[in-house]
Amino acid sequence: MASRKTSILEAAARVIARRGVRGLRVEELAAEAGVSTALIYYHFKDRTGILRQTLEFINDRAERYTTERDPDAPPLTPREELDRTLLLELQDAPEVRENSTAWGELRASAVFDDALREDLARATLVWAQEIAELLGRVQPMTSATALAAAAERLTALLEGLSMRWLSGTLPLTHARALMAEAIQVEVERLGR
Repeated sequence: MASRKTSILEAAARVIARRGVRGLRVEELAAEAGVSTALIYYHFKDRTGILRQTLEFINDRAERYTTERDPDAPPLTPREELDRTLLLELQDAPEVRENSTAWGELRASAVFDDALREDLARATLVWAQEIAELLGRVQPMTSATALAAAAERLTALLEGLSMRWLSGTLPLTHARALMAEAIQVEVERLGR
């Protein structure tokens, strides 16, 4: 049963990435997932439930592809882990493109949807807190306020760079270079 729900969430991420939140139709989602509309309503209750759980799915998937490592690989330094976590959000892999596009579509729709706005705000806060924690491991003597501000700047920049790359207005290599430079600037700033 869990794999069926996962396949529906994967399909929802694809449909949202392709058509946007406003273009998400339960019938199309059912066809994309190869299930009945009744099964979708059984798992998600309504369209809001689909959107909320798809947002969680996208976050979980992003966490997986930014933190998954070969268990036999040597441990990363805190700085390497920070770089890796942020830069893996800018890679030309279907899963990452889909995730980033769907995230952007959910963010744009949240402007007009209070419930989605709250869920997105929570997800964004968790992401910024994770980056602040990584920054704190790189610069351990930094105040929580400074770490939170740096994490906010880095995650906001990453979202903007991702959208520019995905829309074809910025080459991926340049987006990655800009992100790497921003990480360096923030780490140095926190070290002062």
